[in-house]
Amino acid sequence: MNTIDLINSHRSIRRFKDRIIETETMNRILECGMRASNTGNMQIYSIILTQDKENIEALSKLHFGQGSTATAFLTICVDVNRYHHWCRLRGCDEPFDNFLWLMSGTVDASIAAQNICIAAESEGIGFCYLGTVMYNTKAIAELLQLPKGVVPVITLCMGYPNEQPALSERLPLEGVVHQEKYHDYSDEEIDKIHRVREEFPFNQEMVRQNGTRNLAELFTKIRYPKKDNIAVSQSLTEFVKQAGMMD
Repeated sequence: MNTIDLINSHRSIRRFKDRIIETETMNRILECGMRASNTGNMQIYSIILTQDKENIEALSKLHFGQGSTATAFLTICVDVNRYHHWCRLRGCDEPFDNFLWLMSGTVDASIAAQNICIAAESEGIGFCYLGTVMYNTKAIAELLQLPKGVVPVITLCMGYPNEQPALSERLPLEGVVHQEKYHDYSDEEIDKIHRVREEFPFNQEMVRQNGTRNLAELFTKIRYPKKDNIAVSQSLTEFVKQAGMMD
């Protein structure tokens, strides 16, 4: 399968076989992540590989039960601790403990993560991105014994797939890509762009089961209500400050 077909056939895998990812295979995947583009070739990120069953169970609990059958977790972190240590050894300043480098490190970690995902799928390994890393950041950092200057931003649970789910829907190209300048949307364009999601059978069933008027209400009232967004934002901001990445 060529790279374009591989990417276009991506599925999030949530059920995995009880088969450990071989060390050589995992190392190839991780090396692909480390070849990703990054700011200044500084690689302001670290990857915590978790394969011990007890530690996977503990991590899964912090991700609300997700990834419980995975044989590996990758927690990808913004990491200025390592760079600052090097700077101190060389008698230099430590200027990277701020919002700019939190953002830069998050971008770099994200690019590395996508390389890892593509490499994993090319090896027949499935994964699921767990956005819940933002919901329990402090507890995850404590479990993984992250020092000051290290902030978890991405979690992938991985393993050999034990399912073949259907492809998820995506917005059409014109719903995301703007030519030359940002084109703000008319009501009619919004209706057209989101029709593919609203008519997707799985989404229609979720709307029915949750008793919401439509898919938008499912997202804003059930999945990601504002009160939860604010609470998580406050908790995340507090942790980032404790980690020394924001004044």
